[in-house]
Amino acid sequence: MQPQDVAPRPAPSSASSSDPVVDVEQAEAALVEHYPRLARLAYLVLPPGLGRSRRVLTAHALTQRALPRNRTATPVIPAQSTGREIDPGYALIRLRVVRTALEAGLPLRRRAWPRRSQLPPLLPHVRGLKLFPRSGGADELALDQRLSALSGPGRAAYALRGLENLPDDGVRQLLGAAGVADADAALREADGVPGQYGLLGSPEFDPCSLQARPTDLLRRRQHTRAALVAGAALVVCGALLGLPGDGWGPDGAAAPPYARNPAAEAALDPGRLTKAAPAAWETSARTDFSVWPARGDLTGDGELLRRALAVWARPGEGVGVSATPGTQTGGPAGPPQLLYAGAVDNARVVILHDGLRLVRYAEPKDGTAGAALDFARTDGAGRAAATAVVLGRADGNVRYLTAPWVTKAAGRDLVEPDSGARELTLTDGVTSPLSSPVQQESGACTSWNVLELTDGSDTRVVTDLGELVPARLTTGRPGAAKDASGAKALGAWAPYACSLGAVRGQGVRSVNAWEFATQPLPDATGSGTWVCTRAETWRGEGVRAMAQFRTPGGVQGAVAAKAQDVPACGERDPHVLAGVLWKSEGGHWYLLAAGSRDTESIEATGGISGAADGNLLTAKAEQGARAELKGTLKNGRTIGGLR
Repeated sequence: MQPQDVAPRPAPSSASSSDPVVDVEQAEAALVEHYPRLARLAYLVLPPGLGRSRRVLTAHALTQRALPRNRTATPVIPAQSTGREIDPGYALIRLRVVRTALEAGLPLRRRAWPRRSQLPPLLPHVRGLKLFPRSGGADELALDQRLSALSGPGRAAYALRGLENLPDDGVRQLLGAAGVADADAALREADGVPGQYGLLGSPEFDPCSLQARPTDLLRRRQHTRAALVAGAALVVCGALLGLPGDGWGPDGAAAPPYARNPAAEAALDPGRLTKAAPAAWETSARTDFSVWPARGDLTGDGELLRRALAVWARPGEGVGVSATPGTQTGGPAGPPQLLYAGAVDNARVVILHDGLRLVRYAEPKDGTAGAALDFARTDGAGRAAATAVVLGRADGNVRYLTAPWVTKAAGRDLVEPDSGARELTLTDGVTSPLSSPVQQESGACTSWNVLELTDGSDTRVVTDLGELVPARLTTGRPGAAKDASGAKALGAWAPYACSLGAVRGQGVRSVNAWEFATQPLPDATGSGTWVCTRAETWRGEGVRAMAQFRTPGGVQGAVAAKAQDVPACGERDPHVLAGVLWKSEGGHWYLLAAGSRDTESIEATGGISGAADGNLLTAKAEQGARAELKGTLKNGRTIGGLR
């Protein structure tokens, strides 16, 4: 694949007179609010050949230098003008980040002055330490290797698709505005990398969450004098001593205020926080987060609550902000509801609810580091979805705050459902620690811990997918799915538990496992099971469906087909068709295809030909052959294979 070049300079006419004009103040606000996301985008586009440490510093330098010096026009990306409009300030900063990151990957030429982005950054600069992101798992490493083989525009196209959720037209126009000569070639190049966009949000590609290691100690000892070492130590100690004496000021880690009005001040007044009565959920017509009482031993700490509200409205540079996809991170429109304020492990935690979002504020007890602010959508949450909230994660464990109607909590390994549940203690609604479901670095998955919650006669199973609200697990045909409780439902989920890692960090609300077909295998080797797992999100889009196939004796199911944002296998369209190439014990290859039970016939064309009445198809095939599947339902409607 030939490397692509960036045009020498973006055309001055790329932004027309009708395009929005962005003030410096508007651009600065967008840069501060979305700094972690922009830095991650720059890090993904920069060439891996720079090395992880320089790549981190360059990503921060390019992001900080993206602020324009005066009013600037920015082109409107198609995705922004058809129902997905974003802040023009953010669009401008994003364009400048992509442009300079692409320039940084251009080779230096003898007859041309180097551009500023091609030189090592002056600021930020770190002496004596190498900074690099935390290592991810085998999937993240493999994705990083694939991206390193792409050109700069190819990496940019992949990152804009996965990180910014831009359609191809939007990617094409943004790359063109950034100076890419052939944006279509960049998109084709990005098509060569599997669409594992969920991995782009992992710590592997986060230049804001770093590890530190020393540089070459022997060389430093030879070339550095004790005075320089002492001076560096003095600077570090001075920065630490410059913190307030009590660890936190009145507004904690919040940025300076930028607006004053009565409504905003009322929303930031801890004395106006709303609190539900302890027994409100017992008589209320609604059973969701709005009837959770305020719990925790710090609900009366006005200073802590003030800091939490101030940081929510104005997160400063030392605040780590995260949000589930599709969740707004702006301040509260009015006084929010307090759900929890207390000490959790080594942090003080505040959980707030504004009717549409849950917000978790956490600060270290000793006040020696920045705060954390996490957002999650919860609009439309009913009793089944409002069962638990993540209070904190530490040492591979997670603690939950459960709903007031939960009477019992337990943890169990979903991969080994017969191992039984391990009861967790409940103290004012807070569970004892439960091990988080984490895949090993090798990619192997031998267990998947879930939380089992009992509410009277109902039992629900939820799982931690790295967000504030755990995802609910269900089983059954779409439209008639039930909670994955009981031996039969847990046994149905066991072979597919590890596939939940594929939807981590995607804002998942619930995941349903539906066994839609059982297929006899050729050569009299038993029967295979077809299951469709569908992950629904809080925002509605980003839904993921996977058809998985399991043979007799198989510990885990194998993904045969997957798709995103399709109605198949869901309540709106409870039909599915999928196929897989399978090799028998006798060494013969077959196409196995199955549809939901109301499929009247299946036809395979292309590299494999075959047809069958009913919802099952078995056809002889060659290794590596590909087929197009078409199914006909009993009502005459045709459906295509999940892919």
